[in-house]
Amino acid sequence: MTSHSKEPVTSSSREFVKQSSLYQEFLAEREEILKHKWLESERLGYDIGFERALLDWIRKHREGWRAARRQGLSNPASGSSVSPFSTAGEKTL
Repeated sequence: MTSHSKEPVTSSSREFVKQSSLYQEFLAEREEILKHKWLESERLGYDIGFERALLDWIRKHREGWRAARRQGLSNPASGSSVSPFSTAGEKTL
């Protein structure tokens, strides 16, 4: 049997993870899901829970959010990005 030794997690490796683009995307997506959870819970009058909000957001908004985010990230000079929740042509700052 082989044993796999784990390297200790250092503060520099934690900082590397926090600065990674993958982690930043995860945090941004999580924030959008939490906003969706709050809005839907307010609309319905009860807490819908994270799992329901996650599945609903993925089904209804993820594709548009990612497309808008990619467009905003590929054109940072514009100073604004298109929100998937805005009306056609409306931009958010």
